[in-house]
Amino acid sequence: MPTAEEIERRVEAADAARSERRSAAARRVRDLAERHAELAEELGGVERELGEVLSESGDVIEIEELAVFTDIPASDLVRWLDNTKPSRTKRKKPAVTSHAKTAQTRKPDAPNSPAKPKPAAARDVPLARDAIMHTPAVAS
Repeated sequence: MPTAEEIERRVEAADAARSERRSAAARRVRDLAERHAELAEELGGVERELGEVLSESGDVIEIEELAVFTDIPASDLVRWLDNTKPSRTKRKKPAVTSHAKTAQTRKPDAPNSPAKPKPAAARDVPLARDAIMHTPAVAS
């Protein structure tokens, strides 16, 4: 039977091997994530450049022609072209400069009134029935 010291040494040895494998996995994930970020940034730049070229050449060649000449799917060309177009931005509301204006333009609060009853759910409403009920004949 192993001594307490021997058991402790065995546990430490097993933990050391596991810790090294965990560290190696973490380092590899970090390295790949950094590479991914670099490549994604580079790819984004290439896609922007493609979009710019497509936009600039739109007056001399159409997407369909480019697709035929280059064997690049028109859907990819359109996507690159669309990515260069600026997205529409919503207009911002003008900023209010004083609290007095805010108080004047604010609607008055509704008086405390009991909540309106909600309409009954469809399952709670009884179905209308014909005066004659059709029941299947049962053989006896």
